[in-house]
Amino acid sequence: MQKLLSHIRRAVDHYHMIENGDKIAVGISGGKDSLALLAGLAELRRFYPKKFELTAITLEMGYDEMDFSAVAEFCRRLSVDYIRIPTQIKQIVFDIRQEENPCSLCAKLRRGALHEAVLAAGCKTVALGHHFDDIVETYLLSLFYEGRISCFKPVTYLDRKGVTLIRPLLYAPENYIRSIARRYYLPVVHNPCPADGLTKREDVKKLLKDLEHQVPGLRDRIFGAIQRYPLDGWKPDRTRYR
Repeated sequence: MQKLLSHIRRAVDHYHMIENGDKIAVGISGGKDSLALLAGLAELRRFYPKKFELTAITLEMGYDEMDFSAVAEFCRRLSVDYIRIPTQIKQIVFDIRQEENPCSLCAKLRRGALHEAVLAAGCKTVALGHHFDDIVETYLLSLFYEGRISCFKPVTYLDRKGVTLIRPLLYAPENYIRSIARRYYLPVVHNPCPADGLTKREDVKKLLKDLEHQVPGLRDRIFGAIQRYPLDGWKPDRTRYR
């Protein structure tokens, strides 16, 4: 946990993600990444010099088998308010629209619903659980499938909504987060989405794993290239370590 916390604090400080008095909503999907982020921010809240508040928000996608009661108990132990928003996103994407490529529409619907829920909760900042490996994969997805050198930013201001998105896990590798989830028994909720594990992102993840056997440290060098390019919103950090 200390190692994960050091990665979170490094990102928060480097990209000035948190200001005094911020009310931060953490988007909780039930996966290991968002739960580890919540645990890390709850711990950071205890000693960070800039005081901030936390609220956890889950969009219930419409899958009856997803039970968030253990997540609610987890939030209670962390002294974090927990809001659950029922949606019909599963029904819209799979039953009504019957999308052949459902991920794009699903992501769009989730973003819109989350931003509305965040504003209704009185928050202006949203913390998302994208980690180090997500960033490298997103960069390659954009390059391979769109022909663009692009990636989401560490901090993004949405002027239409007046909401700021932050990604405090950007320096945290997925293997650390997986270890945290196992060691601290995070209440991970299984995602029954029929598209889970069958996406282009999963293909890129497997490709990177194969390539790193031939080129050790490949992910680090790609991540460094993202920061040095520079892409909009990114800046080099020579103090980063893993």
